[in-house]
Amino acid sequence: MKSYGEPVVRLMTINLEVDGGPDVAGRVPERWRVAHEEILAPRRPDAIFRQEATYSDQNGNRRLHAAEQALGGMRGWLSPNGSGRNPTALFIRPSAFTAVQQYQHLRVWRTPPTNITAWLEGAPGRDIVMVSWHMAFNSPHGREREAEELSALADKMKQGKHFIGGGDCNEYPVPVGETVPPIDWTSPEITDRVHIVHRTTKGTDGSRVSCTALDETLHGCGLHDPARYAYHTLGQTRALDATAGHAAQGQGGGRRIDRLYLDPWLITAVLEVTVVDTTGVSDHHALEVVLSRAKAIEALHRRVEPLPPMALTG
Repeated sequence: MKSYGEPVVRLMTINLEVDGGPDVAGRVPERWRVAHEEILAPRRPDAIFRQEATYSDQNGNRRLHAAEQALGGMRGWLSPNGSGRNPTALFIRPSAFTAVQQYQHLRVWRTPPTNITAWLEGAPGRDIVMVSWHMAFNSPHGREREAEELSALADKMKQGKHFIGGGDCNEYPVPVGETVPPIDWTSPEITDRVHIVHRTTKGTDGSRVSCTALDETLHGCGLHDPARYAYHTLGQTRALDATAGHAAQGQGGGRRIDRLYLDPWLITAVLEVTVVDTTGVSDHHALEVVLSRAKAIEALHRRVEPLPPMALTG
């Protein structure tokens, strides 16, 4: 695990495909074990934003609690199960964060998010809205509505709260400043017709336009993408690498689907962003964002200047 010469806060988001699969002879499957014991636990994350916790709500949340142990004593929460039948989850390390509230979101969402309010150690009383999401895979308009629900959480910044959220966005970032080129939906290599319906809307000229509603909405609220910050401000050339879609056929190749977002104060604490290879374990790579703990505490007390909103046009 890389050292930064100062105390840090490690944030990770990971979509573990179908929770690694069902139990095998009463034991967790090998992909689940590798994800938790060999990929996540060695990095000592302080918060994990999980998607596809498919089996974690079964047998009295047995797998959720197994994850808490495998991750070295982290504390976990699950979302309610929605029509997607694939709960989200959120874990925090008690030595880094203290949970003070949990909220359930039962309407609008195909897959409800996991949402808590927590305090960072060293900044008690400074509320952080933390939310793990898995946007609807099948509906551009559904994702627009879900993005609007997330904007209601971002609105709490006006009450002095802060924001850390992320997950599987199931659509694309605004292409400005990205290193992964946009999909050419007219290409003969794009053969998955259903995927086109799921990931595009029809333009005024009848062409297919990539869905970017979530990214537009959250940046419009003043939130920031730490991967963009790491690339454009810190010079980290791999921060904008694709996280999913590498193996999918006829869908346009690898895309930056999995993202985290921070409020305009906490974004100034970012030290590094890494796409963590999970080949053979999941169809999504994990994303790690490392914050300076000292700078994060200053940010939570709003003793730093907020980063201005990102320009969404080139």
